[in-house]
Amino acid sequence: MRKRKKGKKFGRERSQRKAFLSGLARNLLMHGHIETTLPRAKAVRKVAERAITVGKKQDLAGRRRLAGMFSQEAARKIFSDIAPRYQQRAGGYTRIRKLGPRHGDAAPRAIIELV
Repeated sequence: MRKRKKGKKFGRERSQRKAFLSGLARNLLMHGHIETTLPRAKAVRKVAERAITVGKKQDLAGRRRLAGMFSQEAARKIFSDIAPRYQQRAGGYTRIRKLGPRHGDAAPRAIIELV
């Protein structure tokens, strides 16, 4: 039973799910937007917004935390480009735009992008 558990499993084990979401978040942060399914977009929003919030603090602990979550290149980009852009913003760094259903399996598609 679910019993107040949050988040989707996406048919993966915990370590696979963590790698999957960090990969999606990395692509979002590196490219500025990605097209995926709606449940995946909602899950990756949480990871990406937390990463930007950690990057806004501009401290060594945050830098090491992001380097553990993403590649060194992505962590560097968060600290140098993305976090300063949202310094005055108190959250809500991403936008999810819904698209039509996917042709193969009618899964709801969405574009998630940085605001």
